[in-house]
Amino acid sequence: MSEKEIKTPSQYRNRIEELFGDDFLEQSKEWLQQYNKLMAYYRCAIMEIETKLNVLNEEFSLRHDRNPINDIKSRLKHPISIKEKLERRGLPLTPDSIEQNLGDVAGVRVICSFPEDVYTLADALLSQDDITLIEKKDYIEHPKENGYRSLHLIVNVPIFLAHEKRSMKVEIQLRTIAMDVWASLEHQLRYKKEFEFTEAMAKELLHCASLSAELDARMDALRNLVNLSENQIDPEK
Repeated sequence: MSEKEIKTPSQYRNRIEELFGDDFLEQSKEWLQQYNKLMAYYRCAIMEIETKLNVLNEEFSLRHDRNPINDIKSRLKHPISIKEKLERRGLPLTPDSIEQNLGDVAGVRVICSFPEDVYTLADALLSQDDITLIEKKDYIEHPKENGYRSLHLIVNVPIFLAHEKRSMKVEIQLRTIAMDVWASLEHQLRYKKEFEFTEAMAKELLHCASLSAELDARMDALRNLVNLSENQIDPEK
């Protein structure tokens, strides 16, 4: 059967059987089942983290009459990205290898209003007794060379299933609105297809990152002035 004659799923399966045999198909089916099960666990872990963050946001609103979280985004790492990352490290592409060696399969991005909110939320989350910190990278205090700023945490969080409890890794990125806008636009510009990103452009992006950091600092200062004024009016706050 030629490739042009393959039009239906059954024809495709028959072609795979001809090329690789039944053993390959059975192994692939088992691998895919294990992979899908693992991804379901990661989705559960994302939901656990999102719930914890939403609870903290609600508590903060009750105590301080404002919400520190502007938005929460989540994602599962694309299978191709998982494969490429394992291959770069010389590791096998198996569900066990994914779970043991990768900390960013499940990702949650938290967009905060002010820089101080980033650290307040991170401290509150890490103080919970069922959250275990695996790794912390503070790119706000120590930005990357290109100007990228964000607080990265990799944590273990338990998920509770019908008959078991599992601990899953989740990467959490906390950043301000300004940091998120810069990161999103930087990615669009730097990785535009069929376009050479020059050194001059990189310098301009770095300058924009400095302006973004200055904006955060100025907004934080304004927030502190507002809080100070409120406390002078109502000392009990």
